[in-house]
Amino acid sequence: MEARIARIESDVAHLRTDVADIKVDVRSLRDKMDAMKDSIGDVKESIGDVKESIGAAKIRAMVFYFVLAAGVYGTMARGFGWI
Repeated sequence: MEARIARIESDVAHLRTDVADIKVDVRSLRDKMDAMKDSIGDVKESIGDVKESIGAAKIRAMVFYFVLAAGVYGTMARGFGWI
């Protein structure tokens, strides 16, 4: 009977060390996940900035196309003697 109790106590001691190791691993994973969460937030902000710059580029491109078209039509009108 004593041998069985000693074996159970030994097994429980091993379980305690294993649980302590698991707790340390879970804490480190939690820290890593928090760091990833912060980096994902930074990526979201940069994506928002890219969206804004693309919108501004679209507006500039449309203005450029209208100015270019006006220049072409003006040149054609001048060449044909309309102006």
